Amino acid sequence: SYKDSLAIANLPDHGSRFTRGLKSGDEMQVRADEGGHVQALKYPVSDIETLELTRNGSGFKTAVVEDAVEHRPAYAVGTIDTSFYVDALESGLTDNLIMSLAHIFAWDIDFVLDVRAGDRFIVVYDQIFRDGEKVRNGRILAAEFQNQGRTLRAFRYTTDDGRSAYYAANGRAMKKAFIRTPLDQFRISSHFSLGRKHPILNTIRRHSGTDYAAPTGTPIKAAGSGRIAFRGRKGGYGNLIEVRHNSRISTRYGHMSRFASGLGVGSHVKQGQVIGYVGMSGLATGPHLHYEFRVRGVPKNPETVPLPKAEPIADKYMADFKRKSTRLTAQLEALDRVQIASNAPLE
Repeated sequence: SYKDSLAIANLPDHGSRFTRGLKSGDEMQVRADEGGHVQALKYPVSDIETLELTRNGSGFKTAVVEDAVEHRPAYAVGTIDTSFYVDALESGLTDNLIMSLAHIFAWDIDFVLDVRAGDRFIVVYDQIFRDGEKVRNGRILAAEFQNQGRTLRAFRYTTDDGRSAYYAANGRAMKKAFIRTPLDQFRISSHFSLGRKHPILNTIRRHSGTDYAAPTGTPIKAAGSGRIAFRGRKGGYGNLIEVRHNSRISTRYGHMSRFASGLGVGSHVKQGQVIGYVGMSGLATGPHLHYEFRVRGVPKNPETVPLPKAEPIADKYMADFKRKSTRLTAQLEALDRVQIASNAPLE
């Protein structure tokens, strides 16, 4: 039925899967009546999930269900000798797991500057099997990083409404409310200063933020979640976005080459969401991002300002979190003892 095809393609939650999401070779099962009216449909949307659609009166209802799979814990331990990435690969972690591990501890460890030879890591992660065959790796369940004499641990916890995040043993969120830098690749070309000679105006004036030099087109990420308060051209800033995070804190991103599509004044953005791209619009001698962190309208040094922490785990989940994290802590400690024993010199 052409009418059914249109209705399915325009479903608010999953319609795009049947248009832009379709790829050559995809298979689906459709059950229809003699008149061609769709009664049910099954469409695998990942290696372990199937989109199930059934007729609901004149419309359709949908649900994404997980296939019958088995979850098994897996482990990786390693000591930094060459580099974090190389040694993590040698421990058995994949690229995706390595990136996940770095992201979990990114607010506490600078993986470019802080990691030293002799640092150690332990990871407990999920592996997914179907019919006895491994399908893929799942999420990191718990991780420990021993960095320059300090031990950091993180545990994944999922609330009743399906929201997952990583927390320290005391329930503190590993993720901060703000990331320190809004670019993944950069060099600092100009620091925050109360009296800097402007490279174009040739006058001494306050530099209210930090300049991050990067190639034109480098994605710029929102430092924290909030709403866009300004998006447009603003004097020497050139193309500027200002994000208001709460009643006290706002951030500014200047000299953009262009804005990310689909965003305007009033749009809600999430921490880490791309909001624009590095350029040299306005008063700029080369491509860079001018980034400001403001508290009650007063610019603060983005490199040193204390960053607010994210909300800890809710009190109603704390007992359950403690019970599950205690079990995972025992696994981390057992793996640590095995690693120490395996690295001990032979007598």
